[in-house]
Amino acid sequence: MTHSEVPVQVTFRGMAVSDALEAACWEEAEKLTRFDDRLQRCRVTIIAPPRHHTKGQPYNVTIDLHVPGAELVVNRVHRDDPKHADPFIALRDAFSAARRQLDDQTRRRRGEEKTHEPPAYGRVRELQRAEGWGRIETPDARELYFHRNSVVGDFDVIELGNEVRFVEEQGLKGPQASSVTPVGRHNRRTG
Repeated sequence: MTHSEVPVQVTFRGMAVSDALEAACWEEAEKLTRFDDRLQRCRVTIIAPPRHHTKGQPYNVTIDLHVPGAELVVNRVHRDDPKHADPFIALRDAFSAARRQLDDQTRRRRGEEKTHEPPAYGRVRELQRAEGWGRIETPDARELYFHRNSVVGDFDVIELGNEVRFVEEQGLKGPQASSVTPVGRHNRRTG
């Protein structure tokens, strides 16, 4: 795989351009083609912590992938993980999340989503806004964890008792909700 086959655009914010980080982005993007050889574009944004808080603060890495029929976005901020004060570790973990999303997208494209089931619905039963997570109670009385990064749109518009739709997936600690979207009047975001 050559650089010309997967266009990679790397943007640095709040920091000087780093040839080593840019090379790591190209290398990681090329690895993504193992999960979907139709990868058309990869945009990576690396944002340094504010200058007055540089010591020990995490880097934010956003990855935008485009494959035919899908746009996948990974936005990782690990506020509580001191390892992410190293931009290479933050980059590695963001690409790891991108690989999981791309792998899931590829499996769905290959036929694992033939049934086109409607999204699941539930109500927000628990909300730990400061910690960035909550739990959804499903109609069959199960509880599913969701993280602020799993919310489509703004996490802060989610309220206790809101009806939400979501996609259930298997997480590291069991079933969890992703693509969490408020339903009805609570969904202030459109398009």
